[in-house]
Amino acid sequence: MKIFPAVDILDNKAVRLIKGRREDVTIYGDPLEMAHKWADMGAQYLHIVDLNAAFGEPNKNDDILKKIASDVKITLEIGGGMRSQDRVKYVLDELGFNRIVLGTSIVTNRALVENLAKIYGKRIVAGLDAQDGLLRIKGWLEQSRFTPLETALWLKELGVGDIIFTDISRDGTQKGVNLESVIELQKKSRMNVIASGGVGSLEDLLRLKEKGAYGAIIGKALYGNKIDLREALRVCR
Repeated sequence: MKIFPAVDILDNKAVRLIKGRREDVTIYGDPLEMAHKWADMGAQYLHIVDLNAAFGEPNKNDDILKKIASDVKITLEIGGGMRSQDRVKYVLDELGFNRIVLGTSIVTNRALVENLAKIYGKRIVAGLDAQDGLLRIKGWLEQSRFTPLETALWLKELGVGDIIFTDISRDGTQKGVNLESVIELQKKSRMNVIASGGVGSLEDLLRLKEKGAYGAIIGKALYGNKIDLREALRVCR
C-alpha cells in the first residue's frame, strides 16, 4: 500500500486544518522543510495541498511550491485550485509537479476534466471529498448533488486511474478512516482509491492494507507524532 505524507500550505506555512475549517488551523512551519523531512524518512510520494488556491486565492504559494518541486526528488502530487487548463499546465510543466488533483472542477466543469484527461492521462488524480454521501467543492464550502461512486464511474471512462477519497467528517480528527466507504468505492469503481481523512494510527493503516486499499494519506497523525513514518512505510510495504 502506498503512503502519501501530506503537506498542506496556507499563507506559505505548513498547516493542518480540522474538517477543512480555516479557523481551526495549526501551524507547523516551513512547507519545504516538511517536504524534505518526509522524503528523508523514506517517503516515495508526497500529497501537497495549496489551501489558498482551494479557498479561491490563487498564486499566493507559487514560490514555495516551485522550491518543493525542484528540491524534493520524489513523486509529488498537488491539489487545490486546479480549475483551469492554464493553471494545470503551469503546475505540471512550469512548477514541475508529477500529478495534479482535480476536485471542484470535476463537479463544476466537466468539459475541462474531459480535456485534461485526454492531454495528461494518468497524471490526473480525482479528489472526491464527501460528506453525508455527497461531494463537496470549493474548499468544502459547498455541497454538490453528485455521489462519489457515480462520479468515479464517469472518471474511469475518461481514463483517470487514481481517486483520493476524503471523508470530510473525519479529516484532521485522527478518529479512524472510513474503511467501509473506501473499500466499497474501490471495489465498485475498480479504480485505485487512496484513503484520506481520519488516519490516526498504524492500526488504521494495517486495516486499510488488509482490505486491499491502494494507498493512504497521512496528515495530522504524522505532525502530532501519533504515527512514525518509517514504521508506517515498513508495515505497509
